[in-house]
Amino acid sequence: MSQHQPLRLHVPEPSARPGCKTDFSYLQLSPAGSVRRPPLDCSAADTGDLAQDLIRVLDEQGRAVGPWAPHLSADSLRHGLRAMVKTRAFDARMLVAQRQKKMSFYMQSLGEEAIGAAHAQALEPGDMCFPTYRQQSLLLSREDVPMEELICQLMSNEADPLKGRQLPVMYSRRASGFFSVSGNLATQFIQAVGWAMASAIKGDTHIASAWIGDGATAEADFHTALTFAHVYRAPVILNIVNNQWAISSFQAIAGGEATTFAARGVGCGIVSLRVDGNDFLAVHAASLWAAQRARANLGPTLIEWVTYRAGPHSTSDDPSKYRPADDWQRFPLGDPVERLKAHLVGLGEWSQAWHDALAMELEQDVAAAQKRAESHGTLLDGRVPSAATIFDEVYKDMPDHLRRQRQELGV
Repeated sequence: MSQHQPLRLHVPEPSARPGCKTDFSYLQLSPAGSVRRPPLDCSAADTGDLAQDLIRVLDEQGRAVGPWAPHLSADSLRHGLRAMVKTRAFDARMLVAQRQKKMSFYMQSLGEEAIGAAHAQALEPGDMCFPTYRQQSLLLSREDVPMEELICQLMSNEADPLKGRQLPVMYSRRASGFFSVSGNLATQFIQAVGWAMASAIKGDTHIASAWIGDGATAEADFHTALTFAHVYRAPVILNIVNNQWAISSFQAIAGGEATTFAARGVGCGIVSLRVDGNDFLAVHAASLWAAQRARANLGPTLIEWVTYRAGPHSTSDDPSKYRPADDWQRFPLGDPVERLKAHLVGLGEWSQAWHDALAMELEQDVAAAQKRAESHGTLLDGRVPSAATIFDEVYKDMPDHLRRQRQELGV
């Protein structure tokens, strides 16, 4: 009789513990410019290799090489760099404000700024993003989005455009194509597919862009969204931000150690790419390629953006408990700001003096916006939206029972 080995449950080992070095060898980096660019009308099966490889444009010398090089103008590149530096300055100042107890919590996008800043350039007015709480660069890359408004939302004060109905960093701005951020994991993914389906049914030209983190791909809504997107050929870009960490769990806990997250799209019949998320030019090129596919009625595209969450998960998190402090410096894809800056310098369109001046200008802009926002109150002084606002915008015409309740409340 044959002897069977005892069954053993596989539990992924954390990649790093305090004092240990994270092993980034699984990234399997190909040289910049070496990954092919397929035609827009390719099939999901035709992108199997692209879901395993890593699309990169900027080489070690900061040059744009290969078939994915987008050939952006110097003005577009400078705009992208400005958006990233602005996002980093905004994050840094809001982190300090949270430590001063002016808001309850905050979530940085440190190290991930290129993804939102470049992606925003590939979208058009009327498109709708369904983001997570770490895509503030989508908003900050737009000059028509006032930082003061965002800070008022963070501080839930009298001028909060959402009237205290959302947690900090969970913005909502319809005019900017930024759907309400939800604290429930993965819900935005399936909502984006539904919005895209509705857009196609109406016969307009707008597309949706959905965002999710590597950890939330383990949620059922993620898989449901992929099924509906494939079956109905929804005009949607499905973005997975693989920043290596789902709170304190390494991406392997969500299944990232056995295959790539992009490969899950191919398995569902969706054209999929795996892209260097710290390479502004690669992000722009892949985003525009996916947007063009959606607008041409060629169906959804899933993109895994490989990046690194340089800061804590939130201001309530202490990453020193589960990873070495120098991990971000060791991450092989580098700092997205420094990489785009080096590219511009190489083109003769930038200098360190200009960069320092830009950083100072944006720091002053953020400080001024914060001062204006704080004039409407912070969490410290208790100047919150009036209790009367809980009755606003619930019904088009307020029913009698709510009118009576409001009168009883005395507001």
